[in-house]
Amino acid sequence: MKKIISGKVREVYDLEDGRMVIVTTDRISAFDVILPVTIPGKGQVLNALSQFWFGYTKDIVKSHFISSDLKDMPADFQKSEFEGRAMLVKKLKMVPYEVIVRGYMFGSMYEAYKKGEPFLGTKFTKEYQQAEKLDEPLVTPSTKAAEGHDINVTLDAMKKDLGEELGSKIEKAALGIYKRCYDYAYSKGIIIADTKFEFGLDEDGELVLGDEVLTPDSSRFWNRDTYKLGTSPASYDKQFVRDWLKDNKLAGSADIKTIPQDIVDKTAALYRECQAKLAGN
Repeated sequence: MKKIISGKVREVYDLEDGRMVIVTTDRISAFDVILPVTIPGKGQVLNALSQFWFGYTKDIVKSHFISSDLKDMPADFQKSEFEGRAMLVKKLKMVPYEVIVRGYMFGSMYEAYKKGEPFLGTKFTKEYQQAEKLDEPLVTPSTKAAEGHDINVTLDAMKKDLGEELGSKIEKAALGIYKRCYDYAYSKGIIIADTKFEFGLDEDGELVLGDEVLTPDSSRFWNRDTYKLGTSPASYDKQFVRDWLKDNKLAGSADIKTIPQDIVDKTAALYRECQAKLAGN
């Protein structure tokens, strides 16, 4: 067993038998900086939501999830500190794209729309307000840059790179997951404005959903009851942290010493509320 990844939030261990253990920590990052505080319970929330969605969408596309029972993992993980935050998964050959599904006119897409520009190959022929639901969700992939930010590409570019068959399978799976989970989340009081998926191939070359799925870290969740067209809705994520960093001119700074406790507490409560609404406690 060896640690192969130490990311902003997750630690990944290769069991060297075709399986891995992913540990989701309480770390939090903002503006590409890992902050010097943790959000209590955040890792367990992300783990619980991913596990819930893997089960909810398994008939659309299978996932890499095997077990969250510590007894199924090596002895090093059979400790209370890993309870609820460790996941045993199948090792995949990952597709080198993040697959973003956007259901609402927002963010960089809205910025392009306001300028009258197409967004990653899509031209908009109707008028939209900020945060308005699109007629149909869009799949907009991004590819990992060697350094710096991910690079957005068109769906056609991804299909050309991966091949039409695999690219179309990914598009169909991403849209299928988004649409089903959107309807469920909406019934629970949460709007999934956009989200990102990561896919891989198993030993048989079959498409498999990996990484995390439909968490506040990988998605833009809005409160259905306070959502208002033409505004920038508040998100179920680290917005309290981002706002505090902006207000104190620390966004992207590596010199952050701490974050006020009330900001930490509000953020933790928001994550817990999101889990309670979608997957119960």
